[in-house]
Amino acid sequence: MDSNYKKELEPGFSPLTVCEEASRCLLCLDAPCSKACPAGTSPDKFIRSVRFRNFKGAAETIRENNALGAICARVCPTEKYCQKGCSRSGIDRPIDIGRIQRYVTDYEESLKMEILKAGKANGKKVAIVGSGPSALQAAVSLRSLGYAVEVFEKEKVLGGMLRLIPEYRLPDRVVDKEIERIEKLGVKFHVGECVGKDVKLEELKKAFDAVLLAPGYSYGKMLPAFEGNPNVVLAVDFLREVKAKKGEVKVPANVLVVGGGDVAMDVVTTLKLLGVEHVTDVVYEQFKEFKASKKELEGAQRLGVTIMDGYVPAKVEGKVVSFAHREIKGEVKIEADKIILAVGQYPDVSGLGVELVKGEVNEGKKYFTKDPKVFVCGDIAKSEFDKTVVGGVRTGKEVALYIDAALGGK
Repeated sequence: MDSNYKKELEPGFSPLTVCEEASRCLLCLDAPCSKACPAGTSPDKFIRSVRFRNFKGAAETIRENNALGAICARVCPTEKYCQKGCSRSGIDRPIDIGRIQRYVTDYEESLKMEILKAGKANGKKVAIVGSGPSALQAAVSLRSLGYAVEVFEKEKVLGGMLRLIPEYRLPDRVVDKEIERIEKLGVKFHVGECVGKDVKLEELKKAFDAVLLAPGYSYGKMLPAFEGNPNVVLAVDFLREVKAKKGEVKVPANVLVVGGGDVAMDVVTTLKLLGVEHVTDVVYEQFKEFKASKKELEGAQRLGVTIMDGYVPAKVEGKVVSFAHREIKGEVKIEADKIILAVGQYPDVSGLGVELVKGEVNEGKKYFTKDPKVFVCGDIAKSEFDKTVVGGVRTGKEVALYIDAALGGK
């Protein structure tokens, strides 16, 4: 099996190139890059620090604003946020903020810096259900405010959807280090404990001052026409298996993928890195309305993935799928040895006492539920940001302030 799966595709900066890139910054007074960052990581401040060779200061700026700084540096769709706001775009190209952040957080790790600090204990406790990006950030923010925090994760490994992001984009070692930092803050983790089944929500409400629900979109959606087909596998299940087996999986030489989001791009790129010769991706959206990150789309195309945009499945017969174009008359048939569906995910909130409307809790004000002791964040919370890692960080920071206010904080 091709070992390229285990290598990060995008090379990092060297000490020389990171300084060269930082020197391109225009040092804008209004810092549009920072205004466009959902996590409030303040790119203008850490880029200034890099420019003056103050890498420690840059690391402190990143980490104090974003507990998952090393993760976001690798997976954040920067072209939608900070780099989209970069003033340099009007001259040549935006500053590569993601790779500068990656260099700084790698530097932080090389020096074993311990930047995160817990606040003075206030005698109150918060339980968090789930351990994805929003839950991890909320845990850090609550610890900084003095709360005792315990995280309940139903899987045997922490990280939630972070563990499904392929190794070439986000190595497990990076996630492990981020969680290790959070554990050193005093956050207590419970793995293999499903709230609603192994632990009842009512028990948590009695034992804690507040409960925060942060279950991610960890289950793949199935289209009715593909149901029961032995040749079909869901994208999240495929990615979970590849990550668990560290790329040591058997995949046929001809694979069809249906879907056009970031998860679909993760799948098609993974297939190529595993050595699959023919990878065809059929997408509902046309390129002008593509949902996936531009960077991930271009990366898949460079690897030779065939992408057909604007088609919807019309008929499924075993290994053969017929597609019809959305706007023009025409049909195409594709036969593949494996079919992978990447058409969206959904959360499991059974036993958590909340109802979803279009995949989100819509029971009151932002982050609140009908129960004054129960809050929500992450994928199931209403938010103006995409359901990305950096969007999860934003909701984790915000919900911590809401919880603190509800429990008598300043």
